[in-house]
Amino acid sequence: MTAEVKLKWTEGLQFVARAGDGPAVVMDSQDGASGPSPMQMVLMGVAGCTAMDVLSILNKKRVNLNGFQVNIAGERAPDHPMRYTQIHVEYVLYGRDIKTKDVERAIELSENKYCSAMASLCAKFENSYRIIESQE
Repeated sequence: MTAEVKLKWTEGLQFVARAGDGPAVVMDSQDGASGPSPMQMVLMGVAGCTAMDVLSILNKKRVNLNGFQVNIAGERAPDHPMRYTQIHVEYVLYGRDIKTKDVERAIELSENKYCSAMASLCAKFENSYRIIESQE
């Protein structure tokens, strides 16, 4: 299976990226600030990939969620290529009667089996989660 993306330079260090016929995404340097940097997009990709996994697994287990969020932070090496050396992923789950065991298993399956974005990086991953009981 091949994934294709086209990246077009616009000005300065700003680029517009498009995967297939999908919507365009603007990338920029931190100085230009018109969009996330490529390395911030790497974190966004990891967050999106693991979020889809965890949410799918919890839905199959019929977990009663009414909100879900992923917070992600990456530590980068000080020298080039300045890769991510450590990434922390926090999963925040909102709902009622959420079982810790189900959350831990969903995260484990995502990180060790399903999340291709995580598997593509050579960073050390850590995770944590919070379950917030809500009345809805």
